[in-house]
Amino acid sequence: MTWIVFDYGNVLSLPQPAADAEAMARAVGAEPEAFLRRYWEHRLEFDRASLSPVGYWSAVLGRAATPSEVARLVAMDVASWAYPDEGTVAVLGEILDAGDGVALLSNAPVCIADGLDELPWIAAIGHRFYSGRMGLVKPDREIFDEVARELGADPSEIVFIDDRAENVEGAERAGMTGVLFTSAAALRKSLRELPR
Repeated sequence: MTWIVFDYGNVLSLPQPAADAEAMARAVGAEPEAFLRRYWEHRLEFDRASLSPVGYWSAVLGRAATPSEVARLVAMDVASWAYPDEGTVAVLGEILDAGDGVALLSNAPVCIADGLDELPWIAAIGHRFYSGRMGLVKPDREIFDEVARELGADPSEIVFIDDRAENVEGAERAGMTGVLFTSAAALRKSLRELPR
């Protein structure tokens, strides 16, 4: 296996804290429960770049979002996903130190991707693929095919790690080896057991 491809959210990062999501809602005078429901309801289209930041946050708020509200929400959204899972980041460091090929594949809109690219543990990954920049999303087959093409690798040479079963299955349909993430310790064990 030549390439280890990591998902970002809930794998390299900790889950978004509920307090951060509530803070986003309260910052723009929204009711937190409705805000969070719509946050996820429209997220995949935002990840795919079918919605602009203004379009997405307006859909989340149920009204037109102002430019200042959009800027504030984008900054708070990036920050809410910027808590590293130290265990997984340590596994990532071990793989990088060993000289293996490493890449990132995340469903993330462009404005979030731009923020994530500034994080030191992400900047260390030379190949970063974000759905918003590609106009494709996991678990669709096309995004995995495109990653393999960009890496110049046969899908059989790629191990894909994600916390969502449907995304792992999508990678496997594309010919990759899928690893369902549950914890850093389990991931380290799974990677050691892979044929090299």
